[in-house]
Amino acid sequence: MEMDSLPNGNSTIPTTIIPTTTPSTALSSKLTQLTESLKLEHQFLRVPFEHYKKTIRTNHRAVEKEVSSVISVVNDAADSDISNDDAVQHLTSLVSRLQGLKRKLEEGSRTENLQAQRCRARIDHLESADAENLSEWNNMRMKRILVDYMLRMSYYDTGLKLAESSDMLDLVDIDVFLESKRVIDALQKREVAPALAWCADNKTRLKKSKSKFEFQLRLQEYVELVRAEDHLRAITYARKYLAPWAATHMKEMQRVFAIVAFKSNPECAVYKVFFEPKQWDYLVEQFKQEFCRLYGMTLEPLLNIFLQAGLSALKTPYCYEDDCTKEDPLSQESFRKLALPLPYSKQHHSKLVCYITKELMDTENPPQVLPNGYVYSTKALEEMAKRNDGKITCPRTGLVCNYSEVVKAFIS
Repeated sequence: MEMDSLPNGNSTIPTTIIPTTTPSTALSSKLTQLTESLKLEHQFLRVPFEHYKKTIRTNHRAVEKEVSSVISVVNDAADSDISNDDAVQHLTSLVSRLQGLKRKLEEGSRTENLQAQRCRARIDHLESADAENLSEWNNMRMKRILVDYMLRMSYYDTGLKLAESSDMLDLVDIDVFLESKRVIDALQKREVAPALAWCADNKTRLKKSKSKFEFQLRLQEYVELVRAEDHLRAITYARKYLAPWAATHMKEMQRVFAIVAFKSNPECAVYKVFFEPKQWDYLVEQFKQEFCRLYGMTLEPLLNIFLQAGLSALKTPYCYEDDCTKEDPLSQESFRKLALPLPYSKQHHSKLVCYITKELMDTENPPQVLPNGYVYSTKALEEMAKRNDGKITCPRTGLVCNYSEVVKAFIS
C-alpha cells in the first residue's frame, strides 16, 4: 500500500511497505480493495446504459416518423373527394403500414428489454462482490478486461469465445463493438457511407461535443473525387456538403479547395498530404475516439490502464539499464513501451525513520505496525517489550498492546 504520510514522524517522503496480515487485517484489506475496485467500474455501467438510451431514441424517432406519415395520409384522404374503392384501398394501405409499425414496435421492445436486462445483470454483478468471494470476482473482472482489450484490438472472434466460455455475455460490450466494426471495416476499404450513416444516427450528440468527424469524412470524400479527376462532381459535392461547415472550418476548406487546381499527386507538401493513404488511418483512429466518447468508454484499453497503474510504482531509471534484472517486468520491451509516458517512481529515494530511535528502518531493522496504524522500528519495539514484560506503549497515542499484536512489515 502506498503511504503518503506515515504517523512515525516522517511525513515528507513517501514510502511503500508491505505488511504481513492477521485474519482481521486481511478482511479489512479485502474490503478496502473491493471499495477501490468498485470505484473503477464507471465504464462497466455507463456503456450499456448509453446503448439502452440510444435504442430508445432510435425507436422513438422511427415511431414518430411513421405515425406522422399515417396521420398525414388520413388527413389527405379525409379532405379529398374519393370513391369508395379508393377509400378502401387507402385504408388497406394504412392497415398494412400500421401492422408494419406494430412489428417494429415489438422488435424494438424486445431489444430494449434485452438491454435493460444487461444493465440489471451488471448491477447484480457489482452487488454480488464481497470480501468472501473477492478472488472469484476479481478473476471474472480480469476476463472482462481481457475481452475489452480483444474487442478494441479487433480480435472479435477471440473475445466472443472467451465471453461465451466464461458465461459473461451480459457483462461485456460485444454488440457495441460490432457496431463500430462495421464502420471501421468500411473506412479501411475507403468507404465513408457507413461512417456518415453513423454520424447521422448520432448527429445531436456529436454536435453537442463539437465533433469534427463528419466534416473530416466529407473532406475525404471530396479529396477522392479530386483524386479521380472528377472535378465537376467535386465542386458540386463541395457546394452541397462542405459549404454548411464554412462558418466553423473556413481555413481547412480553403486549403482543401485548392487541391482541385492540382493533379492527384501534387509536388507541394502542403497539398500532397491530403492524398496520402494515412488519411484513412487517421479517420479510423478519429472514429474510435468519437465512438468511445459517445459511449463513455476510456480512450485507452482498460488492460493498458491497469498495467500502467502497476508499472508506475515500479518504474525507476535502473529499469532501463542493460543490467536490469529479468525479474523486473520493465526489463521487457513491451512493458517499457507501455511505461514510457509514466513518471519515475520515487521509491528508490524513500527513507523511513523511526520516531523513537531516530534510526533508519531497512531490511536489517524493519518497520512494524501497531494496531492503531503507527509505525516504529523492530529494534525500538523489542527493547520496549523487554522492559515492560511484552507490553508496547505507543508514544504518540498512549495505546497499550502486546508485542504479539504488532504486524511486521517489509520495505519493497
